[in-house]
Amino acid sequence: MPLDTSVSEGVTILNNTIAPQLDAGQPVDVFGISQSSVIASLEMEQLDPSGMPSGLPAQFVLVDNLMNPNGGVFERFAGLTLPSLGLDFYGATPANDFPTTIYTLEYDGFADFCQYPANFLCDLNAVIGMETVHGLALDLTPTQLQSAILLPGSEALGADSLSNYYMIPTTDLPLLDPLRAIPVVGNPLADLLQPDLTYLVNLGYGDPLYGWSTSAANVATPFGLFPSLTDFEMMPGLLASGTEQGIENFIGDFSGTGPNAVTLPSLSSLTSLLDSSSGTASVTSALTALSTATSNPALALTDFANALSSTASAAYGTLLPTADIANAFLTSIPAYDASLFLDNLSDPINAIGLPIAADMALGTMLGGLELEVIGNTIGSIATILIP
Repeated sequence: MPLDTSVSEGVTILNNTIAPQLDAGQPVDVFGISQSSVIASLEMEQLDPSGMPSGLPAQFVLVDNLMNPNGGVFERFAGLTLPSLGLDFYGATPANDFPTTIYTLEYDGFADFCQYPANFLCDLNAVIGMETVHGLALDLTPTQLQSAILLPGSEALGADSLSNYYMIPTTDLPLLDPLRAIPVVGNPLADLLQPDLTYLVNLGYGDPLYGWSTSAANVATPFGLFPSLTDFEMMPGLLASGTEQGIENFIGDFSGTGPNAVTLPSLSSLTSLLDSSSGTASVTSALTALSTATSNPALALTDFANALSSTASAAYGTLLPTADIANAFLTSIPAYDASLFLDNLSDPINAIGLPIAADMALGTMLGGLELEVIGNTIGSIATILIP
């Protein structure tokens, strides 16, 4: 189902499950991750906290929350709808209503999206993080959870809030994951670039020292145009020190003292690459298939026709989501841009700049979605042609 349809059904199911327990005076604990964090957030909007039995409120624990008040992509672009994709940017999880604990992983683009999306490096890092960081929370160890950083706007920091917000730092930039995948030299090169690149990416959140917005986590915060002048003034010094750190890490990786010491391939592994046995087996298998096809042309023709039909079906399956993505980009997003322009006519810089910043972020997200669609199609076709 489209996300908005699925979420709507999920809210109904959750409400029907917990309402009788709350009416009977029973305590309820709700855990939500990713989409179910959205469902739980919308359920919080429906419940009346004043009607909760004394001492027996509903409590919520949310992870990878797309509706994080300060960072969730559904709040950054609140009010946007993409009907062709079944996406409704619902806004922020309610604060101050119920005891709530929210955990977020740094650079998870769904739950920790850039506050200033005119920074394309930040957008791209967040979109890659949607694929590589989102969903990792369930694999965290108790030690990692205990090291989570309590964010401003949380009750334990003295704010008038029932909600606590925690950020769990991510070691490496998702943006550099493709580079790190290159054998031997990938990690050293990534370690060379990462210090400076981290500051540039973090500038999209405001303070270049942090990969998240450092303003109050319990305050609904839509995207903006530029970080403060103070944030920009920090950059020259940080980039200078980052360059030194990157060079040190690069050299250290090869000398064994860096964050990712290089392990050169052993002689035995190189020898195995030259071993012809696996290649011989593949050639033998191919010759056997060719012999079978030659002896039974009808069977070969049938297999070819089936493969061609399946390939065409897979390719056609790509056209449908591609058309939906194009529809969103050509209709819904321009309408959103127009509303941003009209809402900010009193401030010409924002009236012009905010639609451009939104398009950079949303275009990057839709581009990432299209690449995933194409990748899945190529994988399906490869499976059909090379079973």
